[in-house]
Amino acid sequence: MPKGSNAPVPTTALRVELGWRSGPGVPDVDASALLLVGGKVRSDADFVFYNQATHSSGAVRHEGKRDAGGRVTDSLLVDLARVEPAIETVILAASADGGTFGQVPDLCIDVKDAAQGTAVARFESDGATVETAFVLGEFYRRQGAWKFRAVGQGYGSGLEGLATDYGITVDEPQQTPSTLTSPPPAAPPMTTPPPAMPPAAPTPPPQAPPVSLSKVTLTKAAPSVSLTKQGGTSGTMRVNLNWEVRKQFSGWASKLGRPVAMHNDLDLDLCALFELTDGRKGVIQSLGNAYGALHQPPYIHLDGDDRTGAVASGENLTINLDHQQAFRRILVFVTIYEGARSFADLHATVTLTPQHGAPVDFSLDECTVPSTVCALALITNTGDDLIVQREARYLVPERGVSPQRTVDHAYGWGMNWTPGRK
Repeated sequence: MPKGSNAPVPTTALRVELGWRSGPGVPDVDASALLLVGGKVRSDADFVFYNQATHSSGAVRHEGKRDAGGRVTDSLLVDLARVEPAIETVILAASADGGTFGQVPDLCIDVKDAAQGTAVARFESDGATVETAFVLGEFYRRQGAWKFRAVGQGYGSGLEGLATDYGITVDEPQQTPSTLTSPPPAAPPMTTPPPAMPPAAPTPPPQAPPVSLSKVTLTKAAPSVSLTKQGGTSGTMRVNLNWEVRKQFSGWASKLGRPVAMHNDLDLDLCALFELTDGRKGVIQSLGNAYGALHQPPYIHLDGDDRTGAVASGENLTINLDHQQAFRRILVFVTIYEGARSFADLHATVTLTPQHGAPVDFSLDECTVPSTVCALALITNTGDDLIVQREARYLVPERGVSPQRTVDHAYGWGMNWTPGRK
């Protein structure tokens, strides 16, 4: 679609994919959506992005990133049938983290039928220079029906400038008050009674806290972060693993006398070793139905077993940070249950989302060894701090040794293992 053109939307359940090509020097890019009435949001709740993933109506949901051989997409699910009647426009935006859009090659937005995967609209944005945010497209109502318009409007003030332009209140770093150089003059003595004080004004209702745009990406150069300093030491923390599902060649079968390729879906299992301050140790995993518990020891719960790798579902662990003093260390790891012989060619992302504080994410490195188990993140309680350390460490089990026993040995957990099954 050329810039400024529009197209009818044939269905209401849509997947919006913001796509670009990654590489050295290319900044990260994030998709977001704003639901508008009269050109502005009604409140900060009408802003959907990585720190506020779902709109209260359920009409828009941020799904997250996938990396397929260097082609990265950040996706939003949009259900126009659930958009509230007052909403006139759904803005689809992009922001660059750590650079400008002049450094982002092949930027485009694809609108697809969420059920069928068929193309509805595509807009390729080119000619960017110093912009750090873009409105790439929008859904808007026209005579009772929805349409999509290719916009292509750039901002030089990043996600913060774009958000505030549409009425979002953005959290800003606190400024240290200036120090008084001299004490204020003393009040003169009162010779007459003070006037009667007017009645106190009613206390206004508490305002919602401003939206925080901060996030933390762990890398080899900066592999750890303090949850304590981020304010993420209470409530729950969700640990999500998502990956690109690839079809793996696994052999040949005969059909009508001709060879036919057989495939298996990749099945990864998110797991965690834990050690509590009272000395108890254990494992959280779907193997053996060891799902844990959130409100009693070990205060870690595995949500379920997923085969899709989708961010909205995927593999999820939940950790109860209200009991952080019970933790000594937690090692989050992933094993291949079936569908592949190693992590080679796998593109996966780990996201830790505390209820309070900035989300922490990182991608797995390319696997160059025949590994079936990967240590993802080590969470350590130092007594006065809770540290998340990016591991991204591929391990190769010896013959006859399970992936769980392999990661146990590598990190000195010292547990006894018996065979288990799903």
